[in-house]
Amino acid sequence: MMEYPDYIEALRRDGRALSDAARRAGVDAPVPSCPEWTVADLLQHVGLLHRWVTDLVANQPDDPMRAWAQEVPSGAARFDWFDAGVEPLANALAAASPAQHAWSWTADQTAGFWARRQANELAVHRYDGQLAAGTPAPIERTHAVDGIDEFFDLIPAWRGIIEVHGNGETLHFHCTDGDGEWLARLGDGAVVVTREHAKGDVAARGSASNLLLFLYGRVAPEDLEVFGDASLLVRWRELVSW
Repeated sequence: MMEYPDYIEALRRDGRALSDAARRAGVDAPVPSCPEWTVADLLQHVGLLHRWVTDLVANQPDDPMRAWAQEVPSGAARFDWFDAGVEPLANALAAASPAQHAWSWTADQTAGFWARRQANELAVHRYDGQLAAGTPAPIERTHAVDGIDEFFDLIPAWRGIIEVHGNGETLHFHCTDGDGEWLARLGDGAVVVTREHAKGDVAARGSASNLLLFLYGRVAPEDLEVFGDASLLVRWRELVSW
């Protein structure tokens, strides 16, 4: 289980790793896991996120969206610009308590929410950057399990959740490298997830890293062991996207 300081350390670690990978790939390199993006786009997205959350945690602004309205340098200058946003975020979180108020779009309005959200988001985007550089590394197992739990915890805040329809079909996600099992049931405008060992209409087995990357659309069902109705995994990807 990850704790608040673990998220901050993960931010620093994955921030460095993403920066290194981006520099190796170059700003114009395509990001295969985000087909419409180049490395420059990836750095802009993550760098603005970091500055946004730093402002939310450190300053608690009246306008929670103000940090998005800033210019981003182009070309190779974007590398240093990205780097300059990682430590301020980590430091702002380190200076706060997990319970400190910080606006979010969910019911959890705390710095603790943002530490977890940004660590898990950055882990996936670190993978994106390394994939662009041709050297993707898996997400560390404990971190990946936490990311899967968080992914499902955020279901009530999903955009378009009311569009998710089902008739009780079930998908079982099972880690092959340690503990971790989840059963997702598709209902009428709802997804109910329980952490349990159970038989689903389809079972997807893989490392915690690959399961998390599947949930975020980074790896295909073919990269997992699949038993049962494989079409449900394709449908899941169509219904549930970030």
